[in-house]
Amino acid sequence: MSAWASSPQRYGILAMVLHWAMALVLASLVVLGLYMVSLPDIGHDQIKITLILVHKGLGMVALGLVLVRIALRALHPLPELPGGLPPWQQLAARVMHLCLYALMVLLPVTGWLMSSAGGYPVPVFGWFNVPHLIGLQPRLFEALEVLHRWLANALLGLVALHAGAALDHHFRRRDDTLLRMLP
Repeated sequence: MSAWASSPQRYGILAMVLHWAMALVLASLVVLGLYMVSLPDIGHDQIKITLILVHKGLGMVALGLVLVRIALRALHPLPELPGGLPPWQQLAARVMHLCLYALMVLLPVTGWLMSSAGGYPVPVFGWFNVPHLIGLQPRLFEALEVLHRWLANALLGLVALHAGAALDHHFRRRDDTLLRMLP
């Protein structure tokens, strides 16, 4: 089997690159999102608008990457969970990954819907604008803004649990869970 594809023993290079690229993009989106919403609307107008446009572009990149990851997972087996895990931890691991994938899709989609409902474009780094998904709906825009923030907070919590579980496997359980995601 090629080193590019995942096997029952470890993740392939493509899965690793996508995983860490997503981690970098998501961390950038969170930092950028928190910073841009902390700026006042007056006095930092151009900076805030620029950051929002970069956030939108990165959000569309994140959506593209997660869709590639989902396709890759459908085509290649996941490595087996470490031996000796209690059934509840096996279930928790699978549910955690499904929730992470759901949030990685829902966050950019709610951001895209929010922009559409607000009548704002979603440019992807000046290359093109993604089409609006819905028409102008100011009340829906406000509801989607709240939902987008809640989903971002949920993603932060799950990522913290995910990273904590990986570190627990590496340092306490001393299995190869973390190492399977490293080259």
